[in-house]
Amino acid sequence: MSVLKCPADLTLISDEMSIGDVVRDIIRQGPHEEPLHVLDLDDVVQKHYGWREQMPRVRPFYAVKCNDDPRILQTLITLGVGFDCASKGELERMLDLGVKPERIIFAQPAKSIPSLLYARSKQVAVMTFDSAIELEKIHQYYPEAQLVLRMRHDALKVRCLLGKKFGCDPVKEAPALLRKAAKLRMNVVGISFHVGSDCEEHEVYYDAVKMARSLFDYAKTIGYELSLLDIGGGFPGDHNKPIDRYAQAVNRAIDHFFPAEENVRIIAEPGRYYVASAVTLVSFVDSKRIVTERQEDGTERTRIFYYLNDGIFGTFYCTAHEGQEAIPIVQRKTDANEYSSSVWGPTCDVMDLILPDILLPELDIGDSVVFENVGAYSLVTSCRFNGFPLPKVIAYLREGTWKILEDLTAPSVALASAHSLEDGMDGKVLVTLQNYTPLAETNYLV
Repeated sequence: MSVLKCPADLTLISDEMSIGDVVRDIIRQGPHEEPLHVLDLDDVVQKHYGWREQMPRVRPFYAVKCNDDPRILQTLITLGVGFDCASKGELERMLDLGVKPERIIFAQPAKSIPSLLYARSKQVAVMTFDSAIELEKIHQYYPEAQLVLRMRHDALKVRCLLGKKFGCDPVKEAPALLRKAAKLRMNVVGISFHVGSDCEEHEVYYDAVKMARSLFDYAKTIGYELSLLDIGGGFPGDHNKPIDRYAQAVNRAIDHFFPAEENVRIIAEPGRYYVASAVTLVSFVDSKRIVTERQEDGTERTRIFYYLNDGIFGTFYCTAHEGQEAIPIVQRKTDANEYSSSVWGPTCDVMDLILPDILLPELDIGDSVVFENVGAYSLVTSCRFNGFPLPKVIAYLREGTWKILEDLTAPSVALASAHSLEDGMDGKVLVTLQNYTPLAETNYLV
């Protein structure tokens, strides 16, 4: 299959087969030395058409930083998605995969000089800035760039508050930056914001779009006709977190403040939305220890320590550093006693703790522990501390979706034309999965 360029690294399954079936097969063949990431590319495709259906005016530019598995990237290229790149390395990656410069936004407000020069050499023109110093740097090294002013508009309930690092104050700083850009004769084309990673407040998007509108209006008074609104990321991607209410808030805001007749191009930078639910982790119990703890009232209780073959230096970086919930799925054996348990990773670091205190049925060495929704910011943040292997990614795609994607990359199809791909595909055909059933509600072990 030309779109994926790596058929040996992809397993085709029948349209009737579920990822739950795949996980069951993997567990039966275990235990395995390395933790396994089961990648469901059909889930990625479904997410794309869910986005297109719910926010038809907002073109997604996938945040490469979230999960840069080549099979995910190549699938999204075929679907006509744009890409949010934050480094020279990510720019090189996407350009080498054949993505046209106009399908990339260099969404990094603090760019290195070499990365700016590289972007200029490759004509990646659209990029963000949020300070006078960054503006001056771009003026010196890429004066013809198409600039997007990133303003700060934080949600209160987010996993990661990005506004602490990036984004200018929209009232106190943004107008002055626009004036400075005009004085330097720089080409400012739009406004962007990012409410924070994994946002829980849908209405914050409405307020942010409203604020962006005021900056559009101010820019016009000093000679700019802005044409791009970038609403950033922050959209959830777990199985149980639909984007319906977010889409409603966004649509209501853009229809009110940026009606279609104004021809303002609207993009977003979703990452977690596209890939969080696409990956399921299959880990195994390498070892266990039974500890007797004395309570304050003088009684004793039994606690079991489980040591998995994956931890915070692998899949669970965000669990340790950003408080992302980890929900283990284990076999509920008949008559198994439940104990207060601690779930550890495999390394010698005492900080390698996934779940400090959770009630679990007693597990045996070699038993599986499954975690869903681990596709975002997991493998990209992992390392080989203590020499333990990185999670191994095993990708799956249904035969019906494969054939459709293969047809799209035939010589007669212009891959470079995102619009022709999107307009020529029937999203309902590509969505081959039935209603999702959580693994926790199935007996995934024989």
